Amino acid sequence: MVRTATTAHPADEEVLEDAVNAVLVASRALVGIAGRSLAAIEARITLPQYRALVLIGSRPDRTVGLLADALGIHPSTATRLCDRLIDKGLIVRNTSTESRREVTVALSAEGRALVRAETRRRRNDIRKIVAQFDDETRRKLIDAFGSFAEAAGEVPEQAWRVGWTT
Repeated sequence: MVRTATTAHPADEEVLEDAVNAVLVASRALVGIAGRSLAAIEARITLPQYRALVLIGSRPDRTVGLLADALGIHPSTATRLCDRLIDKGLIVRNTSTESRREVTVALSAEGRALVRAETRRRRNDIRKIVAQFDDETRRKLIDAFGSFAEAAGEVPEQAWRVGWTT
């Protein structure tokens, strides 16, 4: 369950800081996993480009403006990023079905394959770590990371598996 920020009591603030620190440490481990998986393709794609591919894949027919918002970058920077990904054959531009003035971007078949391969590599590394926990701890991870991802606006992994990214 995601709560909105309210006036915090000192004890609440301490728990909040402990939670932030725990997530920060876990994020370092996850960044390490991501870094290792991208190392194999780093000559072809950068981390920001990969993040863009994931966002594009999570919501088909995304406009470049919405992509820029999601990445927290200027729209002209997103346009240049998309140009590079098009040149690499990883995304395609389309005319929006809602407005002929809008241009959308979507993963190409090659882009989908790259994201799936990277996800598979990361899944294997994460599986090795999670396999070390007992079922109760795994259930807690499901709840905690599910809430975290929801609060961050991430698309659930099940959405990728059932094909929402195509």
